[in-house]
Amino acid sequence: MIYVRIPKDRIAVVIGEKGKTKKLLERRSGIKLSIDTDQNEVTIHDEKDDVDPLMVMKMQDIVKALGRGFSPDHAMRLFSDDVYFELLDIHDFVGKHKNHVRRVAARVIGSEGKTRRIIEEQTGCDLAIYGHTVAVVGPLESIGDAKHALEMLLRGAEHASVYRFLEKKRRDQRRASQELW
Repeated sequence: MIYVRIPKDRIAVVIGEKGKTKKLLERRSGIKLSIDTDQNEVTIHDEKDDVDPLMVMKMQDIVKALGRGFSPDHAMRLFSDDVYFELLDIHDFVGKHKNHVRRVAARVIGSEGKTRRIIEEQTGCDLAIYGHTVAVVGPLESIGDAKHALEMLLRGAEHASVYRFLEKKRRDQRRASQELW
């Protein structure tokens, strides 16, 4: 069994309206979930012999994604073989002081969500900023670029530098795909 703790206010998202999300996750994965609302814990049952170990890891990432602010639709992208989950802890960059965490999270979001939107558009990844974490769900070929851009922002780089980095990466990807043809 694998246990995943998630914030109390995100338990309802894992369960879904009338258990809809939980049932959908169980049906798509073939893995049973137990949710302890008192302990804020989701148990992934992987004891059966026919359980795919890769599916167990995917389910763990999906539950973490739901717990870190993603909607069920965005989290379920992780069922795809080429989509991955990354989690960055803002505490690792600025310490545990609440004002620093709030300031840096605001930098990641940007004015009216501009920075977040640019990172998502340039990389094809989805971002969720929740509490002291920034979570990324996206394709393997883009998730590294999104993570690097976020780390630049979390370390204090100017927004313009991050945008230039993303544009350069996008140009390089286009050039590489054209060379294949």
